[in-house]
Amino acid sequence: MTATRTDPAVGLASSATRFRDRAIDRRRRPWRRVLGGLLAAAVVAGGGYVAGWTDLLGVHDVQVVGVSGAEERAVRRLVGVPEGTPLARVDTGAVEAAVRRRVTVAEVSVHRAWPRTLEVDVVPRTASIVVRTPDDRLEVVDATGVAFGTVRKAPRGVPLVTARGEEAMTPEALHAALAFLEALPEDLERQVTAVGVSSANLVTFRMPGRTVVWGGESQGELKVRVLRTLLTTRARTIDVSAPETPVTR
Repeated sequence: MTATRTDPAVGLASSATRFRDRAIDRRRRPWRRVLGGLLAAAVVAGGGYVAGWTDLLGVHDVQVVGVSGAEERAVRRLVGVPEGTPLARVDTGAVEAAVRRRVTVAEVSVHRAWPRTLEVDVVPRTASIVVRTPDDRLEVVDATGVAFGTVRKAPRGVPLVTARGEEAMTPEALHAALAFLEALPEDLERQVTAVGVSSANLVTFRMPGRTVVWGGESQGELKVRVLRTLLTTRARTIDVSAPETPVTR
């Protein structure tokens, strides 16, 4: 068998070619990286321009969640973002602040729903009590003591509280009425026929054949215990506003 001999000149030429190609490739690599970086920057810049300065990703729809009918339309008007405004440039905090100014709104959050929708999630206030005002209006009040509307008739299941004087309409007085209803156990609440508030320190209510002076919002649990004991008496008026020294007559 005869071995194949390689011409040394050919081997040297092949090695020289490989070294030259490698050298050229090494010189080209920095330029490739630069060109790649420039291309990536151009793509990012172009995307930013499209998202932030054109209506391609602009507001096409405002979706209001949590309310409907007239309330939804009122919230939609408060959003105030012109159609086509780039979604990326919408100040969601400013939109939230605008919607939150509506007294019927308890909470609101605004976020972008890509590609072209602005979503407004609303938590409406709900009635905890209805207050008959000194001028005989029925105002709906939520659990935080905020009056947020008027009604012709108290909704079913919502307690009616009579405000006796202007001082009874202060936030502190409304809080006292709400705290009283929160503290009163269900079995006693079923016996209540009327509730009145005169000030933050004077809530009263009627039970069959009795008037109870509750006082302010403090010491609710103690007042309930004392009241249960005094309900076993024949007293027509029970004052537990100072539960350590209750008064009956």
